[in-house]
Amino acid sequence: MAIKQISVFLENNAGRLADVTRVLAKAGVNLRAISIADTADFGILRLIANDSARAAAALSEAGYTTRLTDVAAVELDDSPGSLARIMELFQQTGVNIEYLYASLEGQVGKAVVIFKLADHEKGLALIKEHKLAVVESF
Repeated sequence: MAIKQISVFLENNAGRLADVTRVLAKAGVNLRAISIADTADFGILRLIANDSARAAAALSEAGYTTRLTDVAAVELDDSPGSLARIMELFQQTGVNIEYLYASLEGQVGKAVVIFKLADHEKGLALIKEHKLAVVESF
């Protein structure tokens, strides 16, 4: 099962991120993971919410351009080498990672890493084949 990530395209202006979070709060949406990448002119906010459909609808209503994307969320031990092991697995099997970021979710001693994979189905099958802990919902 895929987690739905919402990408929000933002002008790189003061207060835009505050406005997005205000819109989501007003809609009763809880953020589970968040990442932002920027250039001089714009940013791409990537987020995982407890209700992706409600979050995307609220943002669209507020005039934001959004896109939903399938991502894989994997729970790893919070210890040296855990991320390296899954990265080596992806490398050995030719699964390309477009980007990744960590989540606010998780248990003590664990980390949740969100992966945007070039071939989502192949990557997810590999994750399951190696019995890694897939997070299926937030």
